[in-house]
Amino acid sequence: MFSDNKKPKETLDYSKNQNKISEGTLITGDLVSKGGFRIEGKIDGNVKTEGRIVVGATGSIIGTLTCESAEFEGSFSGNLDVSDTLTLKPTAKIEGEVVIGKLVVESGASFNVTSCAMKGAVKPISKKQNGGKSA
Repeated sequence: MFSDNKKPKETLDYSKNQNKISEGTLITGDLVSKGGFRIEGKIDGNVKTEGRIVVGATGSIIGTLTCESAEFEGSFSGNLDVSDTLTLKPTAKIEGEVVIGKLVVESGASFNVTSCAMKGAVKPISKKQNGGKSA
C-alpha cells in the first residue's frame, strides 16, 4: 500500500519559459510569472518575473517592472528594478526610477530617468582600505 520508493521530485526551470504579449494587445493590470516575457503589445500595470523581459520596438510598459534581466527596443515609464543587466537598444525610451545590476546603452537610446542606482555599486570603506582610520 505504501511504497518506500521515493522518487526525487523533478524541479521545473521556469526561467526558460517565455510568455508573449503580441502587438495590438493591451493588458491593464498586474502580471506575475516565473518565466520571462516577450512584449510587443502594451501593458499598463505591474510586471514581476524571475526571468528575462524583452520589450520589442512596438512594446511598452507603464507601471512597475521587476525582473532578472531586461532588453528594451520599445518604451518604459515607471519604476524599473532589474537584478542583473538592463540592455537598451537604439530605439529604447526609458523614463522613471531605475535600480539595476548592470547597464548597457546603445547609441540612440533615450535614458531620461529621475534616479538610477546600481545594486552593489556603493561599497563602504573598511578600516584596512582607509589606512586603519575610521571614516
